[in-house]
Amino acid sequence: MGKTALIVIDMINTYDHEDADSLIPAVESVLPAQTGLLQRARRQGVPVIYVNDNFGEWRSHHGEILDKALSGRHARLVEPLRPDDASLFVVKARHSIFYETPLTYLLHQQGIDRLVLCGQVTEQCVLYSALDAHIRHLQVIVPRDAVAHIHADLADAALRMMQRNMGARLCDSGELWT
Repeated sequence: MGKTALIVIDMINTYDHEDADSLIPAVESVLPAQTGLLQRARRQGVPVIYVNDNFGEWRSHHGEILDKALSGRHARLVEPLRPDDASLFVVKARHSIFYETPLTYLLHQQGIDRLVLCGQVTEQCVLYSALDAHIRHLQVIVPRDAVAHIHADLADAALRMMQRNMGARLCDSGELWT
């Protein structure tokens, strides 16, 4: 058995997109669970890996993505989740955390075979990332209260698919690293 990592998906965000008005209330509701997960993971020495969209900014790197999000009008949603100096950061361009990223190599190098996925959007990036983790024979845990959605009904269906079709363990965030 290897190690576990906490993967924070797409939470460094300006929320300047067409689905933002539907997404923001869900982000606000899961933010306490996400910050608690981050705090407990860091206390336990669990690697924290941010995998974040580059929003089509092909010259950007993680510092620029963070600075832009923190200077935006929704910085209050980003600040509590700010990466610390020990956090790792992978930039992605599509939905899955694995698609055309070095994440698989990073996980292998770190001896990580179990992923706790938190972030957004449950029915999109979290779902596709869980599927890609599953086909790579990685164990997946999804704390239901730490993933934000645009459409609640699709998020519920996505969580059921992750559990049934991908063998993901669904739990509450408080069950992890207590």
